[in-house]
Amino acid sequence: MATVHEVATKWVADMEFASEIDDHIIHLDTVEAGGGHNNGPKPKALLLSALSGCTGMDVVSMLRKMHVEFSDFNLLAKADLTDEHPRVYSKIELIYQIKVKLEDQDKVAKAVHLSKEKYCGVSAMLSKVCPIEFRIDYI
Repeated sequence: MATVHEVATKWVADMEFASEIDDHIIHLDTVEAGGGHNNGPKPKALLLSALSGCTGMDVVSMLRKMHVEFSDFNLLAKADLTDEHPRVYSKIELIYQIKVKLEDQDKVAKAVHLSKEKYCGVSAMLSKVCPIEFRIDYI
């Protein structure tokens, strides 16, 4: 039987919504120019956050299994937004910033590749409608 994820989203006021995910509440809103109060991230930005979190968790899990010591691990997601409606991402660039020993850089590349090609479900879904470029910056 398939696993079912359920998110309950409730209108708060103006353009603000609150989504209950498991036992967590995330507020979504927009800027004042769009009728909101900037009380939370915009919905499309949450897609980028989900992508970053999904692949980041994959990479951390694999690096730990490979006994790779790392620090200063950050992900930066940049996306080009179309001008016409519906405004969608036309391209996403995902940049992995990580500090590792020189001899472990190949293992990081392998972990990123496996996340992209096999494990990250968010990446798999988004890449069906939008190209995603992956880059590793060793710091």
